[in-house]
Amino acid sequence: MTELDSPIPRFHLAMPVDDLAAARHFYGEVLGLEQGRSADTWVDWNLHGHQFVTHLAPTRAQHVHNPVDGHDVPVPHFGLILAIPAFQELAERLRAADTKFVIEPYVRFAGETGEQWTMFLLDPAGNALEFKAFGDDSQVFAT
Repeated sequence: MTELDSPIPRFHLAMPVDDLAAARHFYGEVLGLEQGRSADTWVDWNLHGHQFVTHLAPTRAQHVHNPVDGHDVPVPHFGLILAIPAFQELAERLRAADTKFVIEPYVRFAGETGEQWTMFLLDPAGNALEFKAFGDDSQVFAT
């Protein structure tokens, strides 16, 4: 079964970017996403089976931050929950690309309900991304 055959619904998310060439480099080369259809003002990306679209939009809104586990988490943000090995591989790929992290990869809520690896970064247009990984998948929605 491929990720496209999954019985779980896939999301579609469109995010504004102010430079499509920079978006193509970041999402295609740095993150390694497969590019789909595109036009002069947008690009489709395969985000692990989800349809993620970067749309040219030169005007940007300002980010808000909320405190979580001693860090200022940027809002809005989006990302993926990965397996721990994939999370570590992505963290190394981002470090190799000299990515500046908003929040460096670390274990959040260590020893508590919801313990997870997490990292935050910005794409070239300033969109915040979070990638995380749980050692115990049952903790994703634990209270």
